[in-house]
Amino acid sequence: MIYFDNSATTQVLPEVLSTYNTVSEKIWGNPSSLHAMGEQAFNLLEQSRKQIADLLHCNIDEIYFTSGGTEGDNWVVKGTAIEKRPYGRHIITSSVEHPAVLNSLHQLEKLGYDVTYLPVDENGRVSAEDLKAAIRKDTILVSIMAVNNEVGAIQPLKEIAAVLEDFPKIHFHVDAVQGVGKGIQELLEQDRVDFLTFSGHKFHAPRGIGFMYKKRGRMIAPLMSGGGQEKALRSGTENLPAIASMAKALRLTLENEEKKVAQQKAIKEKIYNHISKRSKVTVFSKLNDEFAPHILCFAISGVRGETIVHAFENYDIYISTTSACSSKKGITSGTLTAMKIPDNIATSAVRVSLDEKNTLAEADKFIEIFDVLYEKFKKINS
Repeated sequence: MIYFDNSATTQVLPEVLSTYNTVSEKIWGNPSSLHAMGEQAFNLLEQSRKQIADLLHCNIDEIYFTSGGTEGDNWVVKGTAIEKRPYGRHIITSSVEHPAVLNSLHQLEKLGYDVTYLPVDENGRVSAEDLKAAIRKDTILVSIMAVNNEVGAIQPLKEIAAVLEDFPKIHFHVDAVQGVGKGIQELLEQDRVDFLTFSGHKFHAPRGIGFMYKKRGRMIAPLMSGGGQEKALRSGTENLPAIASMAKALRLTLENEEKKVAQQKAIKEKIYNHISKRSKVTVFSKLNDEFAPHILCFAISGVRGETIVHAFENYDIYISTTSACSSKKGITSGTLTAMKIPDNIATSAVRVSLDEKNTLAEADKFIEIFDVLYEKFKKINS
C-alpha cells in the first residue's frame, strides 16, 4: 500500500499512540480537580503546553488547546469579529482559504460584516500590494493561510506582515495547518503574526485535537463558554491523552526537519519531472520555493478527478481529489477556480500529498502505475 494522501490526514505514529494509551490508562483525572489525581493531570497538561511553546519559540501562556484546525479557524475569525465589533466590521482574506475560514466569513457576512476576498495569481498566491490597497479604517482582521491545502502554494506571509506593521491594531491570523514540518517555521514565527491555528492529525497526532497560538496582549472572544478552562477562553474538560500525544507528535515531526523536507522535495520532483512531460497532463504545483515540498496537484485532461483516484486505488495507491473536505461532495476545486483554471481541467484535478514516511521507491511505483493508467485513459478518450 502506498499512501499519498497525507494532507487529508496522517497516520498516528506508534510512539504517539503509546503516549495516548498510557495517559488514558494511568493519568485519567480531571485537570481541574483539586485532589492529587487532578494535580497530576494538570501538571501533564502544562508540561505538554510548555513543550509545544518551546517548539514554536513562544511563551507558554500563548498556547491554547482546541479540537483541531476547523475550531481554531472558527475561533479566530468569529472571536475577533465579536471582540472587535465596536471598532469595525471589515475583514480581509484570500479567495483560496480553507472552508473553515471561508464558511465562517460567509456566516459573518449574514450578520452585517464586510469581507474582502483577495484574488490570487496563476500560482494561487495573493499580492501584498492588493492587501494593502484593501485595508480600511474599519478593518479588524486579516486571515491568510500559510500553505494552500489544494495546490501547495505558500503565501507571501513576510510581505503581508511588513504591510501590517503599519496597522498594529489589525489582527493577523495564519492558518498553519498544512505548514507543520514543511520547512516554513521561520514564516510562521514572525513577530507580526498574532494567531496561528494547527491541527494534530496533520502531523501524526490523533484526530480531534489541535492548538492555537495567540500572541500576548491580543484579545479574542471565546466561542466555548462553560467551566472556564484555557483561561476562560475555551471551556471544556481538556482531552489530556490527545494533548500529550500531540505534543509528542509535534516534537517528533520537527526533529531533523531539514532532512525530511529534502526527502519530500525529492519525491515530488521525481513525480513532477515524469508526469509533466505528458501532453494531456497539467501540473498546478511548481517545484520552486513558492510551493510546499509535500503537495503535487495535477490533472489528466478528459478524465474526472474521482476516476483517477479510484483507478490508482485499484493498485493500492491512495491519492485524493484536491481537498478531502470537498472530495465526496463533488465540488470543483475552489483554489483552481480562483486561479482561473477552466472547469473542464479543474474537474480533472487530483492531489498527491507526502510526508516523511514516503520513499523514492514509492515514487517509482507511482510512476509505473501512472504510465499504465495514462495509456488506458488515452485509449478510452480517443
